[in-house]
Amino acid sequence: MTYPISYQLYSSRNFPPLFDQFSHLKSFGYDAIEPWLPAYEADPKTFRQALDDSGLKCHCFHMPLKGLVSEPNRFVDIAQTIGATVMIPPYVAPEDRGTTVEYWRNLGSQLAEGAAIAAEQGLKVAWHNHDFEFRAMADGSRPIDHIFDGAGQGVWFEIDCGWITRAGGDPAAELEKFADRIIAIQVKDLAPVGTTVDDGWVPTGSGIIDWPRLVPLFRKTRVEHIVTEHDNPSDWRGFAKSSINYLKMLGL
Repeated sequence: MTYPISYQLYSSRNFPPLFDQFSHLKSFGYDAIEPWLPAYEADPKTFRQALDDSGLKCHCFHMPLKGLVSEPNRFVDIAQTIGATVMIPPYVAPEDRGTTVEYWRNLGSQLAEGAAIAAEQGLKVAWHNHDFEFRAMADGSRPIDHIFDGAGQGVWFEIDCGWITRAGGDPAAELEKFADRIIAIQVKDLAPVGTTVDDGWVPTGSGIIDWPRLVPLFRKTRVEHIVTEHDNPSDWRGFAKSSINYLKMLGL
């Protein structure tokens, strides 16, 4: 089984104009764009037209947690305009993060409230992880588990294997643990520890993550989309092309 493969547009944010990238991504073999705010916010209709013109889709998009909490209907409208079916808050800034179980469970509850509103329009909400959710708190528990405990079953998960690895975790264990919740998988890869070039990120298949070991676990989840991302590539075209070629080689 193969999956639609999306390109997280954040990867090439430093190489504008963004719309000019779409035709290249289509030629590399990508099916879709996963945008981040503010790429689509100023003019969602124009963003959608650029996608349509290039033959690309938008399955998922990143949005602010505050937007889901305070302006859910505005982001539902954006989702419908750009053609996305999954709304993904991806981050809590360090200055906004709590340190208690209650804080993280409440974050999950906020996701659940937004997901209930989105579901009325046929949309889904998923959380996207970084490293901090997988680092143990003072009591030994992990934020990620409290987030989903608070969220209940109505909130999905876009799992980022690269950030889990950078946190010292095992993506295989988390793919198994959250298999019934995973709707999208980011296949971010890392260079060996100590590498500073491109902030230590590399194209998928060029780093330390054992993807052939993980692919069978992908297929045991409820994944609908695979997403490539690199937080700071010096060559976005090289990253994008190398990554999708590797995924195709794996049969994804």
